[in-house]
Amino acid sequence: MTHGHESSTAVIAERLPSEPTGTEFPSAHWRAKSGISVRFWGVRGSLACPQPELARYGGNTSCVEMRCGDRLLVFDAGTGLRALGALVEAGGPTDADIFFSHFHIDHVYGLPFFAPIYEPATRLRLWGGNLLPARRIEQAIGQMMSEPLFPIGLDAFKAGIEFHDFHAGDVLKPHPGVVLRTAPLNHPGGATGYRLEYAGSSVAYITDTEHCPGSLDRNVLELARGVDLMIYDCNYTEQEYAAHRDWGHSTWQQGVRLANAADAKLLALFHHDPAHDDAMLDRIGSEAKSQRAATVVAAEGMRLRF
Repeated sequence: MTHGHESSTAVIAERLPSEPTGTEFPSAHWRAKSGISVRFWGVRGSLACPQPELARYGGNTSCVEMRCGDRLLVFDAGTGLRALGALVEAGGPTDADIFFSHFHIDHVYGLPFFAPIYEPATRLRLWGGNLLPARRIEQAIGQMMSEPLFPIGLDAFKAGIEFHDFHAGDVLKPHPGVVLRTAPLNHPGGATGYRLEYAGSSVAYITDTEHCPGSLDRNVLELARGVDLMIYDCNYTEQEYAAHRDWGHSTWQQGVRLANAADAKLLALFHHDPAHDDAMLDRIGSEAKSQRAATVVAAEGMRLRF
């Protein structure tokens, strides 16, 4: 059944030249409203993929920029973070918060290539909710940036960096008027889902989570309840999922079910499998939209404003 929304909530899409065709969604009745802007810098899961047949949707791993007024919030530090760093560095001193879903390599290995982190004027706050009590953010990143895996260590960073370890389920208030509700997700080693609320708008960032077939995850539903945008791990199709149980990822079909149950206004399919080329993502997008009109396939460069 097609699921649409006659809502006055603003969703304004801007497609850059590199974006795929077919990313539009029904928006004629959605009016502008101040709030959150979103830009995708990395949408791929597990592995960065430079192949030309993946170029339209993009091959960089997870990295999503969200702006709340003049505040820059970044969700995950996959390889997409490098291009974001070049942009923000050109605008002067950087002040940003980076929120990690978890610390598997595809979500953190963009950090050493984030140019502003080598500038003394940069101020960064790094947040993670899945490591305590056994580990901490500084330890996890330091382990990645150590011999024989990496040629430089954390002491190469010149930015002022604060490390904020928390427990998934905590409510974060990093800035006045900016609220993040968090919840644990079903992923090997743990992961954290986020619900960002600002100026009457809301976005859920829910990636690297595995569903239980036949049921809807309560944590995911609460994070996504009534949000303007639900970004969800749609790594597999249901046919593929049967061979990938316990890998910690979900399907686009489950994403549609959850978005419908949560009454999310727009669903963005995210964390694309490296084996899903542009043609396959076109097909997935078409099938998903036939079931839920207010759906987009996340692509590098896609920008949404609420």
